[in-house]
Amino acid sequence: MSAPTTFNAIPGQNDLRAVARDLSFHPVTNDAPKVLSREQIDRFNRDGYLMPFRVFSAAEVLELRSYFDALLARYVAEGKDSYSISSAHLRHGRVWDVLTNPRVVALVSDLLGPSVVAWGSHFFCKMPGDGKTVSWHQDSSYWPLTPSKAVTVWLAIDDADRANACMKYIPGTHVLGHLTYELRENDASNVLNQTVPEVEKYGAPVYVELKAGEAAIHSDLLLHGSEANASARRRCGLTLRYTPGDVRAYMEWDQKGVVVAGAPPAHWSNRPRPTEE
Repeated sequence: MSAPTTFNAIPGQNDLRAVARDLSFHPVTNDAPKVLSREQIDRFNRDGYLMPFRVFSAAEVLELRSYFDALLARYVAEGKDSYSISSAHLRHGRVWDVLTNPRVVALVSDLLGPSVVAWGSHFFCKMPGDGKTVSWHQDSSYWPLTPSKAVTVWLAIDDADRANACMKYIPGTHVLGHLTYELRENDASNVLNQTVPEVEKYGAPVYVELKAGEAAIHSDLLLHGSEANASARRRCGLTLRYTPGDVRAYMEWDQKGVVVAGAPPAHWSNRPRPTEE
């Protein structure tokens, strides 16, 4: 575990630079997990991730994929791209349903504790041959949350493997604290605008190969990314974001919250299911 650190983002990152954040890993302490094993808790603390988990059956994920196909077609018709469906639970009831699904909530509750707020939902959809990478990064660099205790559930909508540019983790990097990144705002081939350089020194990557309906969970401080999809197959994942109720959100991100476990914290909103869908 790294020593507690406070980080203020560099100028140019909007109001995030004014948010003092604790960007250090806080190990999970749970002597009586309900779904995960104690060995899995220890592994998460050591490696920063867990996988795979079967969340949806083949029939369930087929229905979910059909839903996403129609949703993506709507966004494309509006002139948007396949990465633009972000904070989708604020607008789309079907995504809200996935974010609050008891099977997912049970997994993250064993890592986050009895009070859990869901706040993020973003489709990362790599179209065949789209040429875009997701560079090495830490989620916590982008988020006005403190302290860093959030986790991401990466749910495979399509099969994800090395051939169609599945995600990659570098195990153990979550305990290093906040890592220096370079801004790549003018790189059209990068989905994000931050890149952590020279990651080879931190170890070899692990490929997050998942079947549709399976999920992986990772810490907000874990280094991860993905290569460009050079295959003829799409690779879509839905990222679901959760945090303990004691975490504070700034820049109005508290308004994205949906309380999925425990009593509603006073400093988070509790958004109802959208009426659409």
